[in-house]
Amino acid sequence: MLEKMRSLKNFFLYECLFSLTFWNSVSLSVENELFTSASHNFPEAGSDNKIKSLPLMYTNSHKSKASFDWVVIQNTTESLSLSEIKNEDVEKLIALLSNFKKGSRLQNLTLANISVDWKDFTEILQTAWHSSIEYLNINNMTQLSDIEKYDFSYSDTSMKALTMKKILITDLYFSQDDLYRIFSDMNIAALTVAESEMIHMLCPSFDSPFKYLNFLKNDLTDLLFQRCEKLIHLEKFILQRNKFESLSKVSFMPSHMKSLKYLDMSKNLLHHDGAEGRCEWANSLAELDLSSNQLTESVFECLPVNIQILDLQNNQIASVPRGIAELKSLKELNLASNRLTDLPGCSGFPALAALNIEMNSILTPSADFFQSCQRVGELQAGHNPFKCSCDLRDFIRLEKQSGGKLSGWPGAYVCRYPEDLQGTQLKDFHLSELSCNTTLLLVTALLLTLVLVAVVAFLCVYFDALWYARMMWQWTQMKRRAWHSYPQEQENMLQFHAFISYSERDSLWVKNELIPNLEKGEGCVQLCQHERNFIPGKSIVENIIDCIEKSYKSVFVLSPNFVQSEWCHYELYFAHHKLFSENSNSLILILLEPIPPYVIPARYHKLKALMAKRTYLEWPKERSKHALFWANLRAAININLP
Repeated sequence: MLEKMRSLKNFFLYECLFSLTFWNSVSLSVENELFTSASHNFPEAGSDNKIKSLPLMYTNSHKSKASFDWVVIQNTTESLSLSEIKNEDVEKLIALLSNFKKGSRLQNLTLANISVDWKDFTEILQTAWHSSIEYLNINNMTQLSDIEKYDFSYSDTSMKALTMKKILITDLYFSQDDLYRIFSDMNIAALTVAESEMIHMLCPSFDSPFKYLNFLKNDLTDLLFQRCEKLIHLEKFILQRNKFESLSKVSFMPSHMKSLKYLDMSKNLLHHDGAEGRCEWANSLAELDLSSNQLTESVFECLPVNIQILDLQNNQIASVPRGIAELKSLKELNLASNRLTDLPGCSGFPALAALNIEMNSILTPSADFFQSCQRVGELQAGHNPFKCSCDLRDFIRLEKQSGGKLSGWPGAYVCRYPEDLQGTQLKDFHLSELSCNTTLLLVTALLLTLVLVAVVAFLCVYFDALWYARMMWQWTQMKRRAWHSYPQEQENMLQFHAFISYSERDSLWVKNELIPNLEKGEGCVQLCQHERNFIPGKSIVENIIDCIEKSYKSVFVLSPNFVQSEWCHYELYFAHHKLFSENSNSLILILLEPIPPYVIPARYHKLKALMAKRTYLEWPKERSKHALFWANLRAAININLP
């Protein structure tokens, strides 16, 4: 009789399971791998992919067919996934879940696409609470109506984590306590309510065992958990993509969470004004994500003192103020996608080991960073509009010295300015030490200037440049005075055939030979001699220039004595100047005695040039040749004077 009763009971159970599957298109998936325990390995935060608290079992699922084979599975499988649950299916679902008592192998249950009333939902949740299920996932649920108080029993449960995603409340008038109290007082380790337009959550009524809370993408505000002292075991708290605004108010929210280590406040509307007052964070908080908000540099006035990992990317921070924040435990700082124009100093972050400043507005990183941030082992500074100039050399040298300290090198480090170097990788940009070292450049320029001055001075001394400059100045002054004194005589009529220039030591030959032979006889020549034709009262230089100007030719009696005479040098200079200024052929050279080249001083380079290029008359020692010499000299001087 007992055997018959047991067979009838099993047959009735199989019929119920078959009906539930067939009528409601129940999807059953059997997973071969165990779910990781949420109480020991909570999901990481930082992005949508990271913060999904428990995987939903949609993969490899299939709608079960009308078959009794799956009934046997309930004693062997660990994961069950059901879909398309409606109000009329609730009693059968509760009956099914009631069979999975403690000790059953079913640990993971996923309910998707549910449309039930509040009373039915709480009954399902209560039934699962007292079953063997440890991880319950509810996805895409529409709660139709009638939210009212429900006395939920939390005792005697195997539940560790509850995940609810995309929950829609259609009831317009209800008490928030009736809705949120059930979830806030749960005695489980992990709770996720995501993408559900949730506007509030109550503080637990007793010291809560929550270690992980995830309220991703809701409508929560700064009023959440104010003065809540019951979340003493909470370690990880995710509030990404909500509507928090005041950073100072947010800081008071976790101030009583003594075990909190990670807080994600990214993608909110957070801002901070120094006038808002002080901030008070939990001392245990080690990792804080404030990325994608509206924070400026004043955020450094409102940070946890013991923070170790800080994410401030995608805000509006233009600088890192010095002397405001003393974050002695900070090891990782993310300032990517802000408005920084320079690398921050590390005076307030002595333990900083990793820094991210990618995608800012840094043109030329200052050398102060490399001096104050020597403990930084990883620097991400790529994708900045670098200006390739001398100021960038220290930054480039850092990569060479560190051997991989710059993350993303060399592809992410490219010149933006100047335009001719745009697109050039920093590793290919080189400038010489001389072009960048101002002190070295000045010293080099000074040395070159001194060398140039020394060379010029030597050449001036060697070629007697100062003497020529003085002579040029006297020539100019004489011509100017002559112009103002005798403007009617500018055409300067010639009065002499030749001006004679000679050394006093050769005066006997000039007086006894040259003058008598040229001024006497037929076709006499009128000579200008300094002893008889210089005008008293005028300077010697003026008399020399005046005689040269009034003479058709200038005859120079050359000898070793000539090159030793200072006045002969004057006369040769002015005659040579007339030669070039008037483009005339007025110079006649008479070589009285041979002149060895080494005897001619360096300043007589004009004489050397004249003797090398012009034909000169050489005074013959043989008396028989004298007549021909004088004939040639007369022919060279001969001109009809007016």
